[in-house]
Amino acid sequence: MSTRFSYALIIIFLVTMSTPSQTRAQNVSPLGQCPNTPNCVSSKASPADTEHFIEPFTLKMDASKAWSFVLKVLQEQPRTQIKEATNDLIKAEVTSLVFRFTDDVTLLLNETNQTIDVRSASRVGHSDLGVNRKRVATLRKLLQQAQVIK
Repeated sequence: MSTRFSYALIIIFLVTMSTPSQTRAQNVSPLGQCPNTPNCVSSKASPADTEHFIEPFTLKMDASKAWSFVLKVLQEQPRTQIKEATNDLIKAEVTSLVFRFTDDVTLLLNETNQTIDVRSASRVGHSDLGVNRKRVATLRKLLQQAQVIK
């Protein structure tokens, strides 16, 4: 084994050891940030970022009851598959009708604040023609009609 190759292996080892994946994972919000492209909305974006920001959902009822209802409503949406559902996190995939693109929808329950943070984002492309914002607006309307959120 050449000395240069050995040094490269040592450097790679040290770099990966200096930033453990567990530490990286703890610093990343389950919602993630929106990219600079106009195909994502998030309640965690800055309100000044009018292209990406969307208001979180504010609960009108007990969080556990509301959360199970939110999951049910999301499951009933066309072409939507729930990929993960816990006591405070829902991850879903929505497939577009024509081109079969996949969008990601993530909801995060904050029982302390009685809110649900939401993010809807396209995986590919630059513009989504407002599809993600409309999706969140539709979900908001359905949950308001059911008296789950304000």
